[in-house]
Amino acid sequence: MQKESLTRLDVWQRLTRQAETMTRPEMHLKNLTADPRRLEDFSLAGSGFFYDFSRQRVDQSVMDLLLELAGARKVTDQFRAMASGAVVNVTEKRAALHTAARDLSGKPLTADGLDVTAEIRRVLEEIRAFSAAVHNGTVTGSTGKPFRHVVVIGIGGSYLGTECVARSLEAVADKGITLHFLANVDIHDFGRIAARIDPETTLWIVVSKTFTTAETMANANQARRFMEHRGLDPARHFVGVTSKGSPGDRPDDPGAFPVMRAFHMFDFIGGRYSVTSAVGGLPLSLYLGYDRFEAFLRGANDMDVHCLSAPPEKNMPLIAALISIWNNNFLGYRCQAVIPYSSPLAELAPHIQQLYMESNGKAVTADGAPVEVPTGVIIFGEPGTNAQHSFFQLAHQGNPFPVEFIGVITPQYGQYQEMSKGVTNHQELWANLISQPRALAEGKQSDDPHKCFSGNRPSSTIIVPDLSPAAIGRLIAFYEARTVYEAFIWGINPFDQFGVELGKVLADGLRKQMAEKNKNAAHQFDGVDPISRHYLEMLMK
Repeated sequence: MQKESLTRLDVWQRLTRQAETMTRPEMHLKNLTADPRRLEDFSLAGSGFFYDFSRQRVDQSVMDLLLELAGARKVTDQFRAMASGAVVNVTEKRAALHTAARDLSGKPLTADGLDVTAEIRRVLEEIRAFSAAVHNGTVTGSTGKPFRHVVVIGIGGSYLGTECVARSLEAVADKGITLHFLANVDIHDFGRIAARIDPETTLWIVVSKTFTTAETMANANQARRFMEHRGLDPARHFVGVTSKGSPGDRPDDPGAFPVMRAFHMFDFIGGRYSVTSAVGGLPLSLYLGYDRFEAFLRGANDMDVHCLSAPPEKNMPLIAALISIWNNNFLGYRCQAVIPYSSPLAELAPHIQQLYMESNGKAVTADGAPVEVPTGVIIFGEPGTNAQHSFFQLAHQGNPFPVEFIGVITPQYGQYQEMSKGVTNHQELWANLISQPRALAEGKQSDDPHKCFSGNRPSSTIIVPDLSPAAIGRLIAFYEARTVYEAFIWGINPFDQFGVELGKVLADGLRKQMAEKNKNAAHQFDGVDPISRHYLEMLMK
């Protein structure tokens, strides 16, 4: 991690001055994009990916300075160190080896005395065998019926990435299994799922590193009692994805949470980076088949290899990270929208929200010093064209924010080719995908002030060839790499998340107060602050 002052770097100061030049009228995007070579000079292709940043508010001088910044911060060296098992999560004294989870080359890798390659291969083989046994009916529920529903119980990184990938690949889910996600401790979530499943054919996957996360265990215990009340043996209907030795890793211990078996996750893979580990591997293999999950892994590895081998000026996640830094710290944009023009990618923005905002929303550097500049931006999104009829009024005429458009060349349902106004649905979608970035960049003048568009609103466009497992793997890995590249530039740790702890600690105290009230109706919530006491009394009067 970095120790020298970021803002005192000469290149940072030159970037600050360069940002002022980009406010000149001649630097309006309608002028920059008029250059016939603009797309060729400001786009990259490779690894089944096309990244177009021609409509970002950059010129070659800006890009040269940003690449100089990346060199000064040694970000590619840091990425290689991360992928090699260095302790980059300095606050928790851990490696960050999510890239190892999808490296199927067999290349030896050791971290903290552990043979990482062997352990990852072991878990993958266990997932392969178990998913095959479920699919062929060898492993069944307690009444002998094959599993037809799988419910993932987990929160945050224990489900968001998996849900994103599952939704993206729903069209190829042919194993006769319906996948559900139980994340929120809100009892309405449990009730909704309970009404949709057949308990006899349901397998519950509890995803928790420690089997102590309050929300996850509340849902797991609710599900356990739900099955018991129907005369079903939980030990035949629950499996765990957890760390070695946790309470969920003891199938033969009658005092532990009842699980059929456990699949291991590791400290060197954080939750929001864990979809290519057992966290995503087990449910996705059950839902899609192991071979498709492995294809997803290979796609993610393609992007990792690209990051490790491409020169900085050709490194797509690095260029995207540098542009994000430019937009945030030099042009003053504090939000970014992710707009996939593909309904199967509807859960991509929520996944990136957690991946990026939990990683890079930090107040101190990895050394514990206050950050000198804003880190992270607010990520939000919605599929196009829905987004156009939701918040694009603000995008075009209100407070501006950068947009990342994502397009898919070949849809999953290519058999539907009916025409409307002379084009297919997919072509209509692409007409909007192509026009929206141009409208944001160029704007439009009108005698009617209500119909004026200022333009000069930046965007990038990502194009993937299809929504195959490999393509989704590349997309997920792209955003993971971009996130850590930004963190390396800022000198922050993208692998811890202490910011989520304070509210949870306070909730622990309130939970004890509620438990005491449940035991003793006369309990008065003594010692609780007046505002919290008001709400406790409102709930438990």
